Amino acid sequence: MKNFIRSNRIHLMLWFRGFSNVSNRRISVLVLKRYVKDFILITIGIFSASFGFKGFLLTNHFIDGGATGISLLIAAFTKIPLHYLIITINIPFVILAYNVVGKPFAIKTALAITGLSICLATVHFPNITNDNLLVAVFGGFFLGAGIGLAIRGGSVIDGTEVLAIYLSRKFGTTIGDIIIAINIFIFSITAYFLSTEIALYSMITYLSASKTLDFIVEGIDEYIGVTIVSNNNEAIKKMIINDLGHGITIYSGKQGFGKNGETKEVDIIYTVITRLELNRLNTEIEKIESNAFVVINPVKDTKGGIIKKRALDH
Repeated sequence: MKNFIRSNRIHLMLWFRGFSNVSNRRISVLVLKRYVKDFILITIGIFSASFGFKGFLLTNHFIDGGATGISLLIAAFTKIPLHYLIITINIPFVILAYNVVGKPFAIKTALAITGLSICLATVHFPNITNDNLLVAVFGGFFLGAGIGLAIRGGSVIDGTEVLAIYLSRKFGTTIGDIIIAINIFIFSITAYFLSTEIALYSMITYLSASKTLDFIVEGIDEYIGVTIVSNNNEAIKKMIINDLGHGITIYSGKQGFGKNGETKEVDIIYTVITRLELNRLNTEIEKIESNAFVVINPVKDTKGGIIKKRALDH
């Protein structure tokens, strides 16, 4: 009997050790895949941003917002090469990223900025056009795409957002307000020292870059989180699952109403859809219950779950 127990114990230990090894290998593979994916995204981002700089903005003296805008502005006034300025201007932001966000992010950001600087110094890109409007739009497009891809890869090649995060925490303002304030300052200097026309075209560059960045980071299908409280929960559940093809999450809650604060048990439905499907969902809910309580919130990104994309005309 003792030998039987001892034998089983040995087998159990070996099984757990084997399971642990499989689990560790799986985690290692996932981490490796993630690093490779981040490296590819950041590399493509570096080349895209470099193409935006050298193929459009530099030869036409246009300025972007943020740390890249400051670098371009100094390069326009001095003979200092842009690839040196990109590193120098972003050093304080990398140190700030280490303190505000964390060590891995700061290391990846430092490597990404260094890669951008090396690419600007060594890779030749032809000047594509001298048409001011095309330079502003497409220079901003490639620069914004580069910044967005770097963010997708877990880093930044423009440190302004790190500063905005830090200041928003310190002073209680929004990140967007701080970025706008920084860019107003940059474009005001551009208008004063270069020309109003260049400043106006630079604003177009910034808008093009920021919209492209949003597109790259958030994707074409912007996700919407919808919370529904209704007396016809079963019908709405079936509609979302069967007609829209989306998964749902059910919360158990209490509904309060009336002067005396009367409450009753209620199921709260939560689902995530794309913005393009929002109108159809609202229409279907209206068909079931016109006065259902619906709360709509933007969702930055999703992972896992069931988010099927059905044809819009179904």
